[in-house]
Amino acid sequence: MKILRTPDARFENLADYPFTAHYTGIDTGDGSELRIHHLDEGPRDGSLVLCMHGQPVWSYLYRKVIPHLTAAGLRVVAPDLVGYGKSDKPAAREDYSYERQVEWMGQWLERNDFSGITFFGQDWGGLIGLRLVVNHPHRFDRVVISNTGLPYNPDVPEAAVKDIEAFRANAPTPSLVEMQGALSRMDHGSPARKFAYWQKFCWETENLPIGFMMSMMIERHPRPIQALKFLLHKAGVNSPLPTALAKAYEAPFPDPSYKMGPRAMPSQVPTLPTSPSLDEQRKAWAFFESFDKPFLCAFADNDPVTRGGEAQFREKVPGTKGLPHTTIKGGGHFVQENAPEQVAQAIIGLIRTT
Repeated sequence: MKILRTPDARFENLADYPFTAHYTGIDTGDGSELRIHHLDEGPRDGSLVLCMHGQPVWSYLYRKVIPHLTAAGLRVVAPDLVGYGKSDKPAAREDYSYERQVEWMGQWLERNDFSGITFFGQDWGGLIGLRLVVNHPHRFDRVVISNTGLPYNPDVPEAAVKDIEAFRANAPTPSLVEMQGALSRMDHGSPARKFAYWQKFCWETENLPIGFMMSMMIERHPRPIQALKFLLHKAGVNSPLPTALAKAYEAPFPDPSYKMGPRAMPSQVPTLPTSPSLDEQRKAWAFFESFDKPFLCAFADNDPVTRGGEAQFREKVPGTKGLPHTTIKGGGHFVQENAPEQVAQAIIGLIRTT
């Protein structure tokens, strides 16, 4: 396996990221070793909170949440998924299957022997982290999820499957604006068809503009500056007039070859019955349908990608009953950026009351 490692110099002088790096080596199965990075903050005897990020971000996403949790006496562990942040980055598309990510992070969990965990996951952090709960249930005491899911869609009509697969294989690469428009309408019509825009955009955009996209989603720019940035991007500037936040989210990727993880992983989301993870997702749901440990939902009120996604968990997971599920106001998709105190209070409240 060809593995890339981002030089440490890329992470120097990042804004608001004063945390110490910790590394764990895991076995890929072909004789290679992957190095996985994580943060470990707060008192070692504090109740442990495992915070997992999604795509296309890294543990930098939790820099605003961590101080709230550690101030409450909690220990916070936040890893970078393989392919992201300070963790190693396999170079081939096929390295980034859903099942490999679950297996790799499971090895990382076992090597560090974490237990008594309150899990928090958002986006892919939920997809992978919930599977860790299934595979290592004795290590987890509680679960909190936000803007994520455990996709399992065995009954999508064949015609819809063929339509989505044809779109992903043959349609022109959507522009950034077209992709954003499709995602903003995901709660109307076929979510899998709209999500295919994101899958296709990520895979077919070799130099995925991660820093630029994160900045435009999270930061407020005056309209003239916003228009200028989009104009420069359309003209071929990958990260026009980058802010400190844009630089931080672009830092893990010195050149496009390092971006295989963020490019490939959206296509691994099992939105269709043709997914190779279909049976594992079925088993995972069977597990959660008898999971009676505390399970809290804290979804944002304005994320079109996952809006309403908590309903399935609250209906099927026994551990959700009787808990004060919360709606994070104005959190957007990346609640850790837009509403860090609300995220922290949901986690702290669950730990204190259970």
